[in-house]
Amino acid sequence: MCVISVKFRQPGLALIALSCATLGQIGAVRAETSEWAVNEGGRMRLVVLPADATGVRAAALQIETSPGWITYWREPGDAGIPPSITLAPESGYTLEEIGYPVPKRIDNGDLRDIGYDAPVTLPLTISGPASGSMSPDELKASVFIGLCRNICIPFQAEFNLTLTLSETTKVAEAELVAEARETLPEPPSADFALQNHALSADGKELALTVTVPEGTGEKDAEIYVTGPSGHVFLDESERRLTGNALTVAMPIKGLPRKYDIHGKRWGLLVKAGGRAMETGLAFD
Repeated sequence: MCVISVKFRQPGLALIALSCATLGQIGAVRAETSEWAVNEGGRMRLVVLPADATGVRAAALQIETSPGWITYWREPGDAGIPPSITLAPESGYTLEEIGYPVPKRIDNGDLRDIGYDAPVTLPLTISGPASGSMSPDELKASVFIGLCRNICIPFQAEFNLTLTLSETTKVAEAELVAEARETLPEPPSADFALQNHALSADGKELALTVTVPEGTGEKDAEIYVTGPSGHVFLDESERRLTGNALTVAMPIKGLPRKYDIHGKRWGLLVKAGGRAMETGLAFD
């Protein structure tokens, strides 16, 4: 039995949530590169490369949206479903990292989504038995993403990949993973970095200053601040550029009641000058 509920995001635009044991699930496949799992809004597959000497595997989740559809960044904005990848504990593998390529802000009326309106590949890092060991035969992964056009559809697929000791790297797969990593934001550098940041005593405003690339105009940079899970801040009450130093003040709303910022670490993504830089905001 399936349970369907409909939530209207705005007139004519509905978010459909389905609860069903077989929702969007695709039959398990056995390969180092899975078959495509297909949904009305797109398709996805999992690619896992051979292990290195320490058991670390480069991998990727490849998502191809249908024309007019979008999928989401790790914080989807006002509505949407962020990607979720779960490896079965009994398989002996652990998902160490999910990389998120540079997203874009997608405005839809009063709603602001953050994600991708074109094919995107999320690079992954998986750890497991070292190369040459008697590794488990299978890696089982459950993947859950959101695809959205006029409606948002939860898309779940179960992947079962056979990983053997005789694996060899296929050129196309290695290139796919390498190219995915090239789409990630760059780390801070001398000409593109966070200078300082501070949250006001009442917790209602974040001030930060960023060194932006040469030639960036005052209105050119896009700033995304991610706080506690489910919170992303995009609004600004003030912005000024002095040389290459961009200072902004951002209203902070909707934090959990009695939220304690001390010891927390938020995220910062800045897009400027045709580049993107990502770093953390640490609060003592």
